[in-house]
Amino acid sequence: MNLACLQALGRRGLLRPCIRSFHSTPTPAFAFAATKARRAVAAPAVGEYAPKEGEHVLNSPSEIARRISAKVLPKIPRANVQKVLVVGSGGLSIGQAGEFDYSGSQALKALAEEGVSAVLINPNIATWQTSHQLASEVYFLPVTPAYVAYVLEKERPDGILLTFGGQSALNVGIELDRMGILDRLGVKVLGTPIRTLEVSEDRDLFVQALKEIDIPVAQSTAVSSVNAALEAAEQIGYPVILRSAFTLGGLGSGFANNAEEMSDLAAKSLSLSPQVLIERSMKGWKELEYEVVRDAADNTIICCNMENFDPLGTHTGDSIVVAPSQTLPDDEYHMLRSAALKAIRHLGVVGECNIQYALNPHSREYCVIEVNARLSRSSALASKATGYPLAYTAAKIALGYTLPELPNAVTKTTTACFEPSLDYIVTKIPKWDLAKFSTQVNREVGSSMKSVGEVMAIGRTFEESLQKAIRQVDPRWKGFEVVIEPENLDHALSVPTDMRLFAIAYAMYKKHYTVDKLHELTKIDKWYLYKLDNIVQTHHALKAAGSIENVDHELMLRAKRMGFSDPQIAGIVSSDELTVRSHRKSLGITPFVKRIDTLAAEYPAHTNYLYTTYNATEHDVKFDENGTMVLGSGVYRIGSSVEFDWCAVTCARKLRDIGKKTIMVNYNPETVSTDFDEADRLYFEELGFERVMDIYELEQAQGVVVSVGGQLPQNIALRLKDTGVNVLGTDPAQIDKAEDRHKFSSILDSIGVDQPEWTEATSLSAAKEFANKVTYPVLIRPSYVLSGAAMNVVYEESDLEYNLSAAASVSPLHPVVITKFIDGAQEIDVDAVAHNGKLLIHAVSEHVENAGVHSGDATLVLPPFSLPAQDMERLKTITEKVAAAFEISGPFNMQIIRKPTQSPGEESELKVIECNLRASRSFPFVSKVLGVNFIEVASSAIVGQDVPAPVDLMTEARDYTAIKVAQFSWTRLGGADPFLGVEMASTGEVASFGKDVYEAYWASLLSTTGFKVPRAGSGVLIGGDITKPEMAKIAKQLTDLGFKLYCSSTAVEDHLNATPYISVKRIFFPKTDKRKLREVFDEYEIQSVINLAKSRASTFTDEDYVARRNAVDFGLPLLNEARTAELWVEALARKIPQGGLKGYLEGRVPSEVRSWSEFVGKRA
Repeated sequence: MNLACLQALGRRGLLRPCIRSFHSTPTPAFAFAATKARRAVAAPAVGEYAPKEGEHVLNSPSEIARRISAKVLPKIPRANVQKVLVVGSGGLSIGQAGEFDYSGSQALKALAEEGVSAVLINPNIATWQTSHQLASEVYFLPVTPAYVAYVLEKERPDGILLTFGGQSALNVGIELDRMGILDRLGVKVLGTPIRTLEVSEDRDLFVQALKEIDIPVAQSTAVSSVNAALEAAEQIGYPVILRSAFTLGGLGSGFANNAEEMSDLAAKSLSLSPQVLIERSMKGWKELEYEVVRDAADNTIICCNMENFDPLGTHTGDSIVVAPSQTLPDDEYHMLRSAALKAIRHLGVVGECNIQYALNPHSREYCVIEVNARLSRSSALASKATGYPLAYTAAKIALGYTLPELPNAVTKTTTACFEPSLDYIVTKIPKWDLAKFSTQVNREVGSSMKSVGEVMAIGRTFEESLQKAIRQVDPRWKGFEVVIEPENLDHALSVPTDMRLFAIAYAMYKKHYTVDKLHELTKIDKWYLYKLDNIVQTHHALKAAGSIENVDHELMLRAKRMGFSDPQIAGIVSSDELTVRSHRKSLGITPFVKRIDTLAAEYPAHTNYLYTTYNATEHDVKFDENGTMVLGSGVYRIGSSVEFDWCAVTCARKLRDIGKKTIMVNYNPETVSTDFDEADRLYFEELGFERVMDIYELEQAQGVVVSVGGQLPQNIALRLKDTGVNVLGTDPAQIDKAEDRHKFSSILDSIGVDQPEWTEATSLSAAKEFANKVTYPVLIRPSYVLSGAAMNVVYEESDLEYNLSAAASVSPLHPVVITKFIDGAQEIDVDAVAHNGKLLIHAVSEHVENAGVHSGDATLVLPPFSLPAQDMERLKTITEKVAAAFEISGPFNMQIIRKPTQSPGEESELKVIECNLRASRSFPFVSKVLGVNFIEVASSAIVGQDVPAPVDLMTEARDYTAIKVAQFSWTRLGGADPFLGVEMASTGEVASFGKDVYEAYWASLLSTTGFKVPRAGSGVLIGGDITKPEMAKIAKQLTDLGFKLYCSSTAVEDHLNATPYISVKRIFFPKTDKRKLREVFDEYEIQSVINLAKSRASTFTDEDYVARRNAVDFGLPLLNEARTAELWVEALARKIPQGGLKGYLEGRVPSEVRSWSEFVGKRA
């Protein structure tokens, strides 16, 4: 770099410190503490000139640039820390999901580079973050002030990072500061100061702060009671929006059009947060977001700006989001950019944050909605959209680095003090799983988030990017086409739901609505609607062609550039995918591979972050590496979440370790697998057959791994093999046999492995005949699904017809199997790895709940606590037989039913109910608990290199127990019945260790987000099925522990009061008035609910449903299954004498506060 280039850098703002002063913002009235940036180790210099002690140097290959910068860059002291505690976010839930695995992992990488020892507290055992490759010590404990304080006392770190664990970590940090624990232990808060966090979270202080610098904020009033909320709404004028403070994902927020709606909403929100904000509603305005990075020297940049496709009124997590913004004129873009820089400097953020705006589409009027002074879901999206590693950079800034000193981690040649340029368009679409909750959950989306995950697609036109994203959300959707046909179309357009995009498609394709009419109903910017119309017109042109032979080069290229997939084109012209693919290739039309380099190709850069597009004329890379492809898991959804990302990352790392080049394919912006440094090449792309084949052919890959990414890669495995792809590991023909229930059952019969009686349901009469023969209950099981979709237990004939039709609609190409359901049996999970049909390693986990609760929702115990040695040996034999029968090379998982016989001395029945020839969601759990990485073993088996000798881990004695507990998001899903069944409902999981099953269960249940331990002597609402023997036992123990028992049912009252030493009081129980019910709960100090109902409620006024639903709405612990409720009460009995209900006590560190390596006895 010559002097002219250095001057150019100065003009581009990269040497701003030499031309202006710092900290010019006047100190606000509520003075922030000055941020003291601290330094660890000097950044490595490039070239001959190395910085002297205390000098800060521009990251540049030019020696002269470094020499000059050493004189002008401010001397910010680095953080003097050797050990730092990183606070994680806990289990994945709606509003706080995998994005924090990504951000925490990046922070841990940054700390490791600086030689700082990182201690992590995070109970999410499924994440890559909770691996010893990143953290020195990991604590699988609740992210609560008490447990974080215990870890601080035990580990005595110098510093703490609070902005990488979502709202959970932020709230804990603020509370620890309030308690004086950070000061007492001498722990420095690195990065954004506590005062800034408090101001950004406390709505009243936040509004005051921005008013001081004349940044407009929505007219608002902070209130703490329902009456005050009603008064504020009257003053502002309806409609208003209510926002909760100190919550994530808009939890407890909503719109109110009148006093009645306001009263109900405020009552619910104030049960979840101590303060709510009543604001003027700006529904219909544009919503925009800017991601801002600021260092302690006041260098501040905008990393990315994003625009919501949906107007204000839909939570940004539930909105389609486009980056960069497409409809802002330059003056509006810079108006909001300047406001963002001004606001973030004034607030004193040090690190990364995002600022959200509402912008009047008819004027330049705007206002700030909120600032998240931490890494957020949007930060993850912005990182992946631009290639700028926000979390990594924020962690370095927290250690005292300034932006000019840090390298651009993507290009390695430029500095981090720059604003990324994009020569492509990114579209994010949320993934909702509301259909899983049938008619219970309102499908409308608003200011409170409901989506469980999101996808990100990259293209060079909006049309290309959008259609890619639609397919990523659900492989059944081919693109922007008619999926639903709403009866009341105008209502479906004007009221946002999870399916509104397809309501727009129906309006355009079938009802011929104009762009003007659609804009009037949806308030979506016309620019986007015209782009959607481009897709519709291309669809019509393809339809007019009539057949694939009539689609010429021009039309095919137009369609591909608009994002049409081969199956989509095939559906329009009545052909099939392979014919379309062949025709397209004969026309010479194939995708081009482009780089994401953060610089829009302004500087030469050699990155490995890739995407495909048809809107190009040449490739950016050479295809000479012949890598091994690892297919990721796609979007997070109920049934497939961060655990499969852990599997994919572990597999890619192991393959690199044994000398193979790796190609990762995934499209989830919340993941570690889509970090560009986790593989030799990263394709941020679809996981469908068409795109996988495109990449395989271009890269001339050695093979494809399909068994670590959950169900999506499995579904295309056989087609890949039939097309000539080298599918590594277990033969896809064997995968097909295991997925097809008929073939699977036949194989089990042939090897003498028992299974429940079954039949193929070809007609309703045949199903009835079978059910009557084996006796009810029976289980309806479709093939090729994940997380028990459309699985149902049927107890009587009248339910059979409905359930069969529901199952058939899930997987119409595969038959529905009906099996005998074994009531009251125990369920066991076996996770294993084999090579060429020989068992290498296996783990046996025991469910606490009886069969009938989906394994993803069940409480898993490892090592098992009730299985005799004889049964453990028989389980191993079954596993060996299955491995041999399916000639497995790689990971597999089985679910087995155990039913003890009535005759003494007789063997228990062991019946296999399911087998997946892939990694399962429990692989991270068993790997971390047993201290052996099952996926590393599986990766070796898949490629047949470095395959270890077989070992039986289950015969080793262990002096600890670990328990995995499901993380539910019932609070977000208004109306859903918090009842556990055979269809999965949880959004994540947590796990903790303990000296026994009671200590482990105590810690793991407290680790679920929002779990509040009841006060000693408080009330417990108990109800449900009185025939369950556990009910009386639980009631007796709670009485002995000093809790007061209440019920709503005469039957429960009579049953329990007839039991000796139990006293239960029946209380007035309003079923339809939430406010009155809240008053009843408060009057009797009800702080937990135990409801042991036999089945899911059929009406919203069922008293068991009302008890369960309001327990989650009021933020109270709910135990809704008999055996886990019993375990909880037994854990309470052991913890109360140890002070378990007293909260944090200085100097007392509970016995469960031990690190992972202390429990396991090694760094696994």
